[in-house]
Amino acid sequence: MIPVLGKPLLEWHVEQYKKYGVKDFIFSLGYLPQVVMDYFGDGSRFGVHIAYHVETTPLGSFGYMPLLSGLHDRFYFIYGDVFSLVDYGAMAAAYATKNAPMGIQRVGRTEERGNADLAELDHQGRFVDIHKKPHTKEYPNAYSLRGSFILERDIVSYVEEGKPADLAKDVLPKVIGDGKNFYGYECSDYSKGVDTMEKVQEVEAHLQEHGIAPWW
Repeated sequence: MIPVLGKPLLEWHVEQYKKYGVKDFIFSLGYLPQVVMDYFGDGSRFGVHIAYHVETTPLGSFGYMPLLSGLHDRFYFIYGDVFSLVDYGAMAAAYATKNAPMGIQRVGRTEERGNADLAELDHQGRFVDIHKKPHTKEYPNAYSLRGSFILERDIVSYVEEGKPADLAKDVLPKVIGDGKNFYGYECSDYSKGVDTMEKVQEVEAHLQEHGIAPWW
């Protein structure tokens, strides 16, 4: 609910996905869930449908997934503290070309590898290994992990119900180890993790510089 140019970050997410035909959302909430639910309601004010999952026991970034109802067979997934202007239509088109995929995640080349978990990709763009930070050596064809995904519902079977789980650290290594195809997606679209107010201000400066006006 942190405002970005006067509009809650979650509302930016809804608007961006809606551009590419997404109309059904599930918000997984923990801290002060009623604030979010009071603002968004059932989503009809925004031309979408929003359902909610409220955690009573924290299960990490992905451990709650077996508890969700109404999850589509294929779905977008994003962390709440990422601001994103990704072209999700282009991402879906790239995903449609992949061979028997379990999912795809946005990745990017970066020189700041010490501050990020890394995925090592093969020549077809498939994940072959996950390297968790901190790193003590260089890895061939390694990319930083960024928080936008398309996932198949079958990936939820790799989560043990009731146990905390992180998608990158816990689930993807199992998927890769099981020989499933999980791919990286590289693009130049703007996104940024906004886990500090300084980073929120950087996003606002970027939007203003590129002529994206406040919503009012």
